[in-house]
Amino acid sequence: MRFRQVHLDFHTSEHVPHIGRKFSKSNFQEMLRVGHVDSITIFAKCHHGWAYFPSETNEMHPELDYDLLGAQIEAAHEIGVNVPVYLSVGLDERLAWQYSQWLIRSEEDRTNWVDSFMKPGYHQFCLNTPYLDIVIKQIQEVVRKYDADGIFLDIVGERTCYCPTCLKQMQEDGLNPRNKEHVIENGRRIYANYTKRVRDAIDEIKPGLPVFHNAGHIHQGRRDLMNMNTHLELESLPTGGWGYDHFPLSARYAQPIGMDFLGMTGKFHTFWGEFGGYKHPNALRYETSLNLAHGARCSIGDQLHPEGEMDKATYELIGKAYAEVEQKEAWCVDTVNLADVALLTVEAAGVQQDSGAMYSGKIDMGAGRMLLEGKILFDVVDLKSDWSPYRVLILPDAIVMAEQVREKVEAFIAAGGKVLATGRSGLNEEMTNNLLPLGFKDTGVNPFRPDYFRPAFELPNLGEAAYIMYGEGRRIELTDGTELGRREDPYFNRQAFRFCSHQHTPTSEQYGGPGMVETKHGIYIAWNVFEDYATKGSLVLREMVVYALRRLLGDQISLKTTLPAQGVTTLQHQAQEKRFIHHLLYASPVKRGERVEIIEDIIPLHNIEVEVQLPQQQVKRVYLAPQMTEIDYEATARGIRYVVPQLECHQMVVLEYN
Repeated sequence: MRFRQVHLDFHTSEHVPHIGRKFSKSNFQEMLRVGHVDSITIFAKCHHGWAYFPSETNEMHPELDYDLLGAQIEAAHEIGVNVPVYLSVGLDERLAWQYSQWLIRSEEDRTNWVDSFMKPGYHQFCLNTPYLDIVIKQIQEVVRKYDADGIFLDIVGERTCYCPTCLKQMQEDGLNPRNKEHVIENGRRIYANYTKRVRDAIDEIKPGLPVFHNAGHIHQGRRDLMNMNTHLELESLPTGGWGYDHFPLSARYAQPIGMDFLGMTGKFHTFWGEFGGYKHPNALRYETSLNLAHGARCSIGDQLHPEGEMDKATYELIGKAYAEVEQKEAWCVDTVNLADVALLTVEAAGVQQDSGAMYSGKIDMGAGRMLLEGKILFDVVDLKSDWSPYRVLILPDAIVMAEQVREKVEAFIAAGGKVLATGRSGLNEEMTNNLLPLGFKDTGVNPFRPDYFRPAFELPNLGEAAYIMYGEGRRIELTDGTELGRREDPYFNRQAFRFCSHQHTPTSEQYGGPGMVETKHGIYIAWNVFEDYATKGSLVLREMVVYALRRLLGDQISLKTTLPAQGVTTLQHQAQEKRFIHHLLYASPVKRGERVEIIEDIIPLHNIEVEVQLPQQQVKRVYLAPQMTEIDYEATARGIRYVVPQLECHQMVVLEYN
């Protein structure tokens, strides 16, 4: 897999004239060079349903009169650029008007993406219908006719469908369409059948050709879905709804699994399909650097103008980021993340949660954000992961002890691992009893909300006080644990005939039981602090969690740094080169417009202090990459200490060892 990919969208209506009229090999190649691009995904078929080559299984776009796909492949390969080929699977608006009976239907018999034909937009097909046979033939035609470097299939995934075909099949197979779980199970079978048929169809012609099925998000805990691909492409456009928190959380799950993967952002100001929208170059510099810091290759989304001329402004923009990536690649090949902490996300544990930011729940997003800001090195794990390399396991807010979870957690604790649990985590499935050895007895949901936490330890940036806790809390009683802070209840809950001030009543200063408890096996915090952080962002929440993690890790913590909270840091191990790569990034997204996070100005930071503890290796050299500038370092008891003289967007520090 290459490092510098462009995903070149080309969803083009039949009502647009002169398709491909301005395409030229020289322009195409020149822009790829300007953009420092080494792989470009181009279109065989778009969401509108049109082919961009003379097709026997589809109809070529009515305004196209030559083989655009073939011309693009020839031009790219001539200069050594890889060419994966895109086909839209879930959407085909041309066929949607011909075979509306094959579309996905809701229980109310409405279509999806748009719920009728009176609205502009696409309609999604059910892959349990004869439409799948058409798609398979279209894929095989492309694989047979063209020297593609891979196949990218879009708008697919497990769906719930109530179309006549699905209703009939479920009844024939003994499933009840009125049972939601049965409908979900049917969707899983349909998707598994689709991916198998695709793999078999491609292997008939070009065995092993790379294939990726895009669902917009890699579902944590569903390795069966991941393994239907040869590699992963983590779609995550920060300004398109995913936000800047999504990619790091997704990457920290993908990298430890060991599949090749890339992070996909976009050059757009907002989302796919935006013509004339451009990010600031610093945004793409940061986003591609974020990919490298998390062990990923890079992909940037663009959309080709209908007439086929590549946009110079776009490739100058992309080139500013990819020129830097090209210089850094040698230190980013075959790396493994170094992590002290394992985060079992709510998604990976299979626990239902409310949707927060795009494709991720509030609990998980809050946890990921806290760990990044707290400079805690972490991986995201599921129930099939090997937890033994980690010193601490985080069970955020809602990890109830279903049998498989309980067995895995108990084995981790028995092997000497420590646990940080919060909120409902650790309770049995009936929510009546705590099952973790964390020194307390659970007595139910605290009836007061919000309430207050008064820590018995010093917070780095806050004074001694009772701090508001907006999230749901549990009432607990101390057994054999040590109290690290207490709960204080308000005078009363706010209601129509009994309220105080603008929001809530103050603390009554009366003891409401422990709020944070420690034993030799870990620490428990009696509120949904991660969900609370995702919605409120209160500083005390992060300081509670970081204090707990640093206490549990003790002198075993791998990295300490003075990098500010908004910065990101990772430590990647490149074993074949006998070196660790310390990544430091800093940018400060700001809100602009409605819910759009923008990176524009990147402020240089100076003299960032770092202390790294390494597992037994003896460091022999420390230098900045790609500058190749040596920096001074000093040995500590278990590692080294150094100062990064300047950080402008992204800096790698290379630690070579014997």
